[in-house]
Amino acid sequence: MKVPFATFSPMHNEIRAEMDASYKKVLEAGRFIQGEECHRFEEEFANYCGVKYCVGVASGLDALYLVLKALEIKTGDEVLVPSNTYIATALAVSYTGALPIFAEPEIGTYNIDPSHIEEKITAHTRAIIAVHLQGRTADMDAINRIAQKYNLTVIEDAAQAHGAKYKGKKAGALGHAAGFSFYPGKNLGALGDGGCITTNDEVLADKVRALGNYGSDYKYHHIYQGVNSRLDEMQAAFLRVKLPHLDKWNDFRRRIAKKYLTEITNPLIKLPVDSSEEFEHIYHVFVIRCDQRDELEKFLSARGIGTLKHYPIPIHLQKAYDDLHIHQGSLPIAEEISATVLSLPMYYGMKDEEAEYVVKALNDFRGASNL
Repeated sequence: MKVPFATFSPMHNEIRAEMDASYKKVLEAGRFIQGEECHRFEEEFANYCGVKYCVGVASGLDALYLVLKALEIKTGDEVLVPSNTYIATALAVSYTGALPIFAEPEIGTYNIDPSHIEEKITAHTRAIIAVHLQGRTADMDAINRIAQKYNLTVIEDAAQAHGAKYKGKKAGALGHAAGFSFYPGKNLGALGDGGCITTNDEVLADKVRALGNYGSDYKYHHIYQGVNSRLDEMQAAFLRVKLPHLDKWNDFRRRIAKKYLTEITNPLIKLPVDSSEEFEHIYHVFVIRCDQRDELEKFLSARGIGTLKHYPIPIHLQKAYDDLHIHQGSLPIAEEISATVLSLPMYYGMKDEEAEYVVKALNDFRGASNL
């Protein structure tokens, strides 16, 4: 049996007619930038997240960058980010001229550990970016308490958390503002790049919208030195089709995750912390840890099971951040996670027999002796 790491076919086959109709609608309307589809999607996604404002942008990276820019974070400032995340989180900080300061994650949830935040705060700290990694929200009450104590702004990196909840509230409504990605592989993905910010701050939303539109608040009137970062009309139309299905797709992922969590019993495999009523996980990816990760990867590949490593080199050890002079061993928890994690197949439409095949293979793994 072959089990891919991910496939869009089951999802897209179910909504193909709606997607085709949305394409034709945009094509016939003849407006491809900031048209009705984009405006309607912004309203619908804001309502879905439980916030007042949503502003479409070109990518998840742009979403974070534009929020930081709108908050006037600049050279000389510092922004705390998790040491275990995709590089886009740090790049958004770097693009403003500010310095990303890495705080260690919790080993069981992979998210930023609030107990490691205060030790990183200095007189230059302006904000904390809380990444909801893999679809599980960070511990937002603890993070918001620290932010309030030091007068810091909390920004959610919700690029992997569309529909995730923390104590009944959805990601995107848990900080001052949030950045989302609509990269195709996300639980709510476009057919190309896209992103948005969500917030209850009208001033911030208006500023992000202007900054992403060449700094313009209306045509040929420029109040900031902005950039070109707008959610494409066609992608907004596709996202409008997908949004009503998102909760169903997330529920399906939870069912597969439950099978993994309850049926993988191999002591060589370390499972993620289970979801709970406080942390309603949407399993953008399902990540295990194994001290013999590379051997496990080869073992599963030989059995036709697709996997992925998120992320094999932590940001502080990437060549792009050599200038920070953070040496190996400086952030040991992030480094341990990078050396041991492996993401299992997880997608809407995955068959029970496929999930059971993955479980059996994992339970059969005995380390290097299997190879």
